[in-house]
Amino acid sequence: MPELSSRRRFLKKAAIATGGAVLGSVGLNQISPRLWPELLEFEPNQSYWAKSQPPQNPPLTQDIAVDVAVLGGGFTGLSAAYYIRSISPHKRVVVLEAKGCGNGASGRNGAMVLTMTEDRYMNFSSSPAIDRKIYELTAENIRTLSKLSAATGIDCELETNGALQVLNTSDDVKAAKAYVQQARSLGMPVEFWDKQQLISAIGSNVYEGAFFDPSGGQVHPMKLVHVFKAAAENAGAEIYENTAVAGIEEGREHLLHTSSGHTIKAKSLVLATNAFTSRLGFFRNSIVPVREYVAVTQPLSERQLAEIGWSKRVSFNDTRTEVFYLGLTQDNRIHIGGGSPSYSFNNGVGDTSSAASHFSQLQHELARIYPSLSGVQFEAGWDGIVDWSLDEAPSVGRTGKNKNIFYGLGYSGHGVNLTSVFGRIIADLEAGREEPWQRYPFLNASLDYIPNEPFRWVAVQAGMAWYRLTGA
Repeated sequence: MPELSSRRRFLKKAAIATGGAVLGSVGLNQISPRLWPELLEFEPNQSYWAKSQPPQNPPLTQDIAVDVAVLGGGFTGLSAAYYIRSISPHKRVVVLEAKGCGNGASGRNGAMVLTMTEDRYMNFSSSPAIDRKIYELTAENIRTLSKLSAATGIDCELETNGALQVLNTSDDVKAAKAYVQQARSLGMPVEFWDKQQLISAIGSNVYEGAFFDPSGGQVHPMKLVHVFKAAAENAGAEIYENTAVAGIEEGREHLLHTSSGHTIKAKSLVLATNAFTSRLGFFRNSIVPVREYVAVTQPLSERQLAEIGWSKRVSFNDTRTEVFYLGLTQDNRIHIGGGSPSYSFNNGVGDTSSAASHFSQLQHELARIYPSLSGVQFEAGWDGIVDWSLDEAPSVGRTGKNKNIFYGLGYSGHGVNLTSVFGRIIADLEAGREEPWQRYPFLNASLDYIPNEPFRWVAVQAGMAWYRLTGA
């Protein structure tokens, strides 16, 4: 069937475009990590969601020995800690977060809760039956999030009104219709909406139709962080914040060294560090940390809401390569993200001088979708890095010489939901229960190779420029 426009195909095409340069400069590619070592830098979360960050725990103040050390206090790490303790309550499990829980992508994203993985979203693979199982798994996990929120007593503002992918072109409409027809034949409850149905739901007439997934939704990301932090602690996990791990000695028992001089001895290690993973020396050639931008308006009045006609509280994203995504908070703020991403040399901290142009792009897009909001200003705007793999396929599994390092990464825009699916899988793998997951393609999946600097920077910049030039 025809494939819809992908969110970030530029990454793979850009890498292919510079493949010859890498092959011609193999020596530089190999020594690059020594020439340009990545810095262990962590930017503060300045998002609107950060106002709801849970109270921080004290940092680690002594050397400890544990069964499982989890690096990263986001969705992957906190859910892995929760599930590991749920399976093995006798194990000592600690979460080590460099800043505060939710400081990274988990606490500053676009709030959409989507089914599937990005590479299979509205795109069947050669194994449609497996695609259906992935849909069922991810849809079920959204229901689990709702139950966990209720169990902790923390309202994460999860709304399961569905999710829309709005269609920009007639070709997108044709592809969506073909996908929905096949999906429904497999028992997936997705729908195609024509232009009038879409206008009735979101008010805007700038799109040609939409793909509707009733299993999707939206959430307050930082409040969901709070849910998982509470669940992990209730299960008996220890969480230390403002505890940055600066070095790792891999072995049958790992030795982790914090920036404050303390040592953690751990039998198992969970890498839940998302786009920051390469800064610890792992998966440097597997993911690209791409910087995305999000902004939020002040609460809209009832009159403004009536004018735009966004009657069905359903979030949506479009089908362009440089995708835009929008949602409504419970107090009627519109948040919009996406557009042109950016990449900083050597996976470094971003250049803030370009931030204003990115937020201006978001402002322009909001006014294009809803002309009556052309004078509405953003109350807050923020940015941060997320991890993308070249083929947009994620991977979860075990690695290391002794196979006692566990990881989940390459979420490529589907992390709000997929992270806790992977947290559950990591817990099963750590407990030696791999068999139930062997049918899924993301288990121990090999991620496509990404060259080192300077080829990586050239590739990503070339890819971005190409898509902006062609309007893809």
